[in-house]
Amino acid sequence: MPQRSPKTLVIAEQPGLLRDGIAAICSSSGRFHVHDVTGSGEQAWKWIGQFRPDAAIVDLYIPELDALEIARRLAGIVPWPSAPETRCVILSSRPDRKTVLEALRAGAQGFLLRSSSGENLLDCLDRVLDGGIYVSPGVDLQNLFPADRRGIPDDPLDSLSPREFQVFSLLVEGVRPKEIAARLGVSPKTVDTYRVQLMRKLGIHDVPGLVKYALQRRFIRLAESAGAG
Repeated sequence: MPQRSPKTLVIAEQPGLLRDGIAAICSSSGRFHVHDVTGSGEQAWKWIGQFRPDAAIVDLYIPELDALEIARRLAGIVPWPSAPETRCVILSSRPDRKTVLEALRAGAQGFLLRSSSGENLLDCLDRVLDGGIYVSPGVDLQNLFPADRRGIPDDPLDSLSPREFQVFSLLVEGVRPKEIAARLGVSPKTVDTYRVQLMRKLGIHDVPGLVKYALQRRFIRLAESAGAG
């Protein structure tokens, strides 16, 4: 049998050991060719358009162009001229229900936790490139898609729109409003509107209160919130 050509990838992740490790695992498997790696969402989108890879692995909070926006464009949820048929895997440190559902609703075919093993990474890529959906084993699927929600209290985060949830997530990470605006491609005034709306829905009146709420929900760890305020 003739040997299959390796599947092609673009990796958009913050610089560091994790990004280098992902690229090394994929390349050394012999099953994947990594076109390039970047720490910029805008650059990732340019390379996706240029190389038209089989899959893109994108950090949920990659700067300059939001990962969920990349997923929406690739899935056709946001119409985009000449968008390639690239499968999208979202990489995140958060296993909470809202984060996973927002990624899947944006059209991502894979949701991979940063704590995943190299074997999980390769399994994820195999699954999504075979046309399936992959969610990390570290995610509680029973909580994600409960068969019966009777008796389960409503989650206040579910009341947030996708944009409000993105702003909430970035605020509690310590990202400043001007940078949030740049990442999401909106004006600072629009970010402020989302902030006011999400605080009203959650019954919280300042950013430290949002951080405290996120810590209580184990949405973030203490070390991750050090820059918030």
